[in-house]
Amino acid sequence: MPIHQPQQRTDVHPGRTGVQQAEAALVEHYPRLVRLAYVVLPPALGRHRRVLAAHAVVQRALPAAGSPRVAAQSRRSGAPVDAEPAPEGAGSDLGPSGAAYGWMRLRVLRGALAHERRPRWWPGRLPAPAALRPAVPVVWGLRLFPRAGGVDELTLDRALSTVPGAVRAAFALQLLEGLDESGARDLLAGAGVADPAGAVRRAARLGRPDRAGAQAMLRSGEFDPCTVQTRPSDLLRRRHRVRAVAVAAALCVVGGGLAVAVDEGARPTGDDRNPAGVAVPALDPAGLLRTSAERWADTSRVDFTAWPARGGRTGDGELLGRALRAWSGPPDSVRVTTTPGTVAAPPVEPPRLLFAGEVDGAAVVLFHDSGDRVVRYAEPLSGSGGAALDFARTDDADVTTGAAVVVSRTGDSARFLLAPWIEESTTRDLLAPGTPARPLAVGPDGVTAPAPRPAANGACGSWPVLQLRSSGRIVEKHAFLVTDLGDLAPAHLTYTPKPGRGAPARQPREATGGEALLAWARTACSLRTLSGSGVRAVNNWAFAEQKLPEDGASAGWLCTRADTWRGPGRVLVHFLEPAGSPTDPAAVVADRDDTALCSRFGQHVLAGTRWKAASGRWYVLAAGSRAVTRIEATGAVREAAGGPTFAVRAPRDAAVELTASLRGGGTLAAVR
Repeated sequence: MPIHQPQQRTDVHPGRTGVQQAEAALVEHYPRLVRLAYVVLPPALGRHRRVLAAHAVVQRALPAAGSPRVAAQSRRSGAPVDAEPAPEGAGSDLGPSGAAYGWMRLRVLRGALAHERRPRWWPGRLPAPAALRPAVPVVWGLRLFPRAGGVDELTLDRALSTVPGAVRAAFALQLLEGLDESGARDLLAGAGVADPAGAVRRAARLGRPDRAGAQAMLRSGEFDPCTVQTRPSDLLRRRHRVRAVAVAAALCVVGGGLAVAVDEGARPTGDDRNPAGVAVPALDPAGLLRTSAERWADTSRVDFTAWPARGGRTGDGELLGRALRAWSGPPDSVRVTTTPGTVAAPPVEPPRLLFAGEVDGAAVVLFHDSGDRVVRYAEPLSGSGGAALDFARTDDADVTTGAAVVVSRTGDSARFLLAPWIEESTTRDLLAPGTPARPLAVGPDGVTAPAPRPAANGACGSWPVLQLRSSGRIVEKHAFLVTDLGDLAPAHLTYTPKPGRGAPARQPREATGGEALLAWARTACSLRTLSGSGVRAVNNWAFAEQKLPEDGASAGWLCTRADTWRGPGRVLVHFLEPAGSPTDPAAVVADRDDTALCSRFGQHVLAGTRWKAASGRWYVLAAGSRAVTRIEATGAVREAAGGPTFAVRAPRDAAVELTASLRGGGTLAAVR
């Protein structure tokens, strides 16, 4: 649905020359200016409001023809120049119309950035004053969305949502407008940005390493507010509003007073369940998004957006309506749970229906909300128990992390709804690495038979996982492991083997091979500490192998990294000394929260532990990753050794500090 540009006026009047030039520049470059405004505007507005706000910002950027400031400057220069002149060369890339375009671009930037500016006295939970101004265009009865892009566009949009408007503006000025860093700084300064140089520096980190790809994505349909798709708005809420207005008008006539119609479907900006002040989503089940059954095999975006609606009650409007109303404003009788970092607010767009059916004595509905969350609503089919509403983050899910969702947990088992691309499902026990996987039955609706799940407490005698295999229609022979850590989406388990001599660093791989299963057999029970923390994936990295003193046996060092959906990670460093059983648990020698260690952004690690030899002597052992060239101990013991491993005699309780030197320079402290 293309949004038409405003028509250019052709009247000529003395004193209007500057405004006419600005209007000509606006009409000629309208799509370009609106795209710029759309990128700069806060993503928290939601795509519908952001589209309208982008058009409003550009259309409001044109000043009134009778503005004395514009007229005076027009007489001096023949082109509209703002009270604060546009940066030199700001529009030089557009030839004769460059001055007018540069001036309009500056005004558009100011208008878009104003949506994030709040006066000191302004309540922090309210949108900025600019966002509350009446705006044209106005759309009634429809919601507008730019065309959906792929996973790369979604990732870029998420990255832009985490930075301030000034950084988004610097990013857009360089990639959309082609300005260099100096030009972007000058233009941002002219737009009133407090730290333009800092904004440009932060923008330089966005989209790396493929800046050309980021530029192409910014110019794609995902960021084009001039070509949009439409959906109906909340039909039921609209009817309620009309009735409320009619009642209010009748009261005004009869009583001669003023009645205020309160719309039950809308919420005040300060509502705790809707802190962003976003309109309550559609409550009409007919507005739910539904994906075709074969979409997953014909798209490059293989995630929850490719899941079709399944289950025996996808046509039950009453059930879907109850689920949507509970999501919009859950009553006290509904138990609400959220994984860390997940917002329980209503959606800003119609959600996608994934499942509606009956499972283990409950009616269950699963929604997917705009790439951010999976929401599960469950109500008992009989009895007096209340309903439950569970929220979990799923942004940037993929073939593995979007492969399954828990639909029911009963006792020591769980049922999963599997992605449509899962061709084979089995279960296995990580504490029995030599035992083959066993088939797991899956119903026509994609729901599995009850599968054992890890015990939350007590002895860790087993650790059940799902071993799934993707269809050959999207990837060949891709088997992988996921495990239930108490959230809606199970965590993906991977393994990174030791680097070979002279070989480049290895990347995480699926944990289905023999070496990976042996490593997980000794570390699986430590996954208990991650339960309910919103974990997306866990990787076991075998970063070092060490010959032990005295008997020369080999010990291993593993860095177990858990990445959460919200971003921060947790690291457990395991020391694997020789054991009599392949399932003897490894010793946890370090535990660190909110760290980049053992990820692609923290590729160096050093860890140490105290170890008792068979002779009864105590040693300090240490090991580092492949770039470690020297390890040094200070404190109660002073010793150093070249290479990535270290061992020295020391009293059992000796206080020792460990540091390492890295190839290419730099030092590294031991993780604790």
